[in-house]
Amino acid sequence: MKTFPTLIAGAVLALTGAAAFAQVPAGYPADYAKVVDAAKKEGRLVIYSTTDSKAAEPLIRDFNALYPGVKVEYNDMNSTEVYNRFISEAAAGGATADLLWSSSMDLQVKLASEGYAMTYKSPEAAAIPAWANWKDAAYGTTFEPAVIVYNKRLVPADEVPHSHADLAKLVTTKADKYAGKITTYDIEKSGVGFMFITNDAAINPNFWDFVKAIGSTGLRVQSSTGTMLERISSGENLIGYNMIGSYALARSKKDQSIGISYPKDYTLVMSRVMFINKNAKDVNAAKLWLDYTLSKRGQTIIANEAELYSLRGDVKGETTAAGLNEQLGSALKPLPVGPQQLQYLDQKKRLAFLKQWKEATPKK
Repeated sequence: MKTFPTLIAGAVLALTGAAAFAQVPAGYPADYAKVVDAAKKEGRLVIYSTTDSKAAEPLIRDFNALYPGVKVEYNDMNSTEVYNRFISEAAAGGATADLLWSSSMDLQVKLASEGYAMTYKSPEAAAIPAWANWKDAAYGTTFEPAVIVYNKRLVPADEVPHSHADLAKLVTTKADKYAGKITTYDIEKSGVGFMFITNDAAINPNFWDFVKAIGSTGLRVQSSTGTMLERISSGENLIGYNMIGSYALARSKKDQSIGISYPKDYTLVMSRVMFINKNAKDVNAAKLWLDYTLSKRGQTIIANEAELYSLRGDVKGETTAAGLNEQLGSALKPLPVGPQQLQYLDQKKRLAFLKQWKEATPKK
């Protein structure tokens, strides 16, 4: 876990100063000034998040330039840690996060549905897709594809899979080459991996045949995207399936071994879910952060600096929903922020799914 309190140098503060707190964003209700003033009095914001500190840093920096009186305490954890820490602290009645931001859509929706999230109608709500807003309590903030990653040095162009069927065919027809060389998330340890794979099962009518094919030669599983990217880059593994596209794209820009394929039959799209703690101590600062993250300004930074893919249709560029729609169109399958994500959190269903998964992907 990393705690990332952000402080901006005096020169920046002098330029923005108290005037920033009198400014209400264009199109916002006039009484939003009260939220801004109250946030300044609170003076801080505590965030629990799965988003890497490095990716979040440009957002925090720009937020502090707008609202220099609010110190952001940013805690970077994995999805299970975010959930467990928040639950235990909330149960104890002690200090905890004002706002949660996690890539585990299912766990975030679970917390919101159990009453931990504040109902708050963001002034930016109309600018995001309807599927990304659950009851004004939980908001999707990004548009991140689940992609196939491959080693460009060792996987020739004619072997790069461009669909789920392509990948299944490749590992069965070239079993000698790809045995033990395919990797994906350890779905018992990775909340994101489990979420992706269960949504695969709902969308792909040939899902279990696909899983048996990729598991037949020894599937390698990891709990983090970073580890999978390292092993694909080194050649220890050759292809990674269902990997978070934003992290893969960022790595590919500095590592020429990393190639990315967007499945053309269907590409799942994850959205990092954000909600304000119903009992937030710094509730107004939390509102500022949520609104800022959904704003065109915040979303532009998400796309161009954080490289997490913007959700808004009015933000243009490669790492945006608009850019992906131009490339893939109806093949994109955004995962809705809502109760659809809760199905496999039922323990009986989860265990049954894991049992079938293990049978289809035996260890070699």
